[in-house]
Amino acid sequence: MDAISNLMLTAGLGWASGLRLYAVCFALGLGGKLGLVTLPGQLSLLSHDWLLIATAIMCACEFIADKVPLFDSFWDALHTFVRGPGAAVLAYLAVDTSQPAATQALMALLAGTLATGTHLTKAGTRAAINHSPEPFSNWAASLTEDFASLGIVWLAWQHPIICMALLLIFICVMVWLLPKMWRLIRGVLQKLTRRRDVGVAR
Repeated sequence: MDAISNLMLTAGLGWASGLRLYAVCFALGLGGKLGLVTLPGQLSLLSHDWLLIATAIMCACEFIADKVPLFDSFWDALHTFVRGPGAAVLAYLAVDTSQPAATQALMALLAGTLATGTHLTKAGTRAAINHSPEPFSNWAASLTEDFASLGIVWLAWQHPIICMALLLIFICVMVWLLPKMWRLIRGVLQKLTRRRDVGVAR
């Protein structure tokens, strides 16, 4: 795999992992196990039976957890410390071992950064959606993320140029959206704090 292909695959894996890390791991492992794709570098580790079982279980847990309003935000908060490092490990494994260690480290940093940014955007958006009293918007957003994560991996493999173009658009949206999301979340936390203080005063 040449440097450009590796860069595009790394970016795609980081982007998708920020949405659904376990689904990405399971899809890659299953694709390698069935011979549908040739996994680069050391990603073939994901095709081992015990890792396939583990990622399948975690994928199923995340699929359910992400459909429950409010609990999905708790799940996202927990995975703030998982998706970025997880994507970095995937990218590190994807780089051919013949490449310099600096290249592996750079790809891992890129994937981890993209995954973290994507995760924060997703978490902020879902926290805003949770203000809606009905669950349907939450379910729609969650299902969109499910399909998007797998679609990104497929594009990164089959149509890397299209994947990179879409990623650049997403990065622009993310840069514009993140400050607004965090202002919203800060406002919600301040309201909750005031309500708590009023309750304590009573």
